[in-house]
Amino acid sequence: MKALILAAGMASRLRPLTDHTPKCLLRIGQQCLLERTIGALQANGIDDVTIVTGYLAEQIETFVNERFPQLRCTFIRNENYASTNNIYSLWLARDVMRGSDFLLLDSDIFFAPELIAALLQSPSADCLALNCHPLGEEEIKVIADAKGKVVEISKTCRIEAAIGESIGIEKISSAYAHDLFDELDRMIVHEHLGHVFYEQAFERLIAKGRTFDIVDTTAIFSMEIDTVDDFLLAEKNYMLLKQKRSS
Repeated sequence: MKALILAAGMASRLRPLTDHTPKCLLRIGQQCLLERTIGALQANGIDDVTIVTGYLAEQIETFVNERFPQLRCTFIRNENYASTNNIYSLWLARDVMRGSDFLLLDSDIFFAPELIAALLQSPSADCLALNCHPLGEEEIKVIADAKGKVVEISKTCRIEAAIGESIGIEKISSAYAHDLFDELDRMIVHEHLGHVFYEQAFERLIAKGRTFDIVDTTAIFSMEIDTVDDFLLAEKNYMLLKQKRSS
């Protein structure tokens, strides 16, 4: 099992915190988001990691090389990070990840390592982590069928029909990856859709009979960090979690 971390974005909604620091290197407590993510992967036996960088790429590469010198890490540069979305970063990893089982992770998630274990322990070859909570317009929402399979995944899902939020961590089999990167080739090369979210590729594959099972990780702490308010909340949550562990 490999891991692919997408960390190319500029995170403009987190300015001024990200004026000189990429989002994944923002510290919560004593560790930055990327350090926590890699630590969670290693705690679950994954030490083959690919990271797609872009904005302030040198900082990320230097940090990983110095903090995790034994990690088998491949860096891919998204030189078009300012004008593309995460679908383009995912597509750039096609030559490295095609034919592999891997975890796909957004780099802006603050989460407990147990979440990785929950996905790895799922009997499903293709599954995503879901957080059930009151939803708004911003979240990537999930609608599922009676068997717990994803039938729709997007920000524009009907809130009343959605069962929760996809937090941005998926377990992807080599068979799914083959179809996924074929679809991404069509979307990026032929349709010039490098500006959309990669969930649009998931939705196109759903229409072709390829989908994800759901792993309900609501009981495991996780949160996405998009704004300064999110970051401040993450710091508060960190202190609460720290107090809970020490009590």
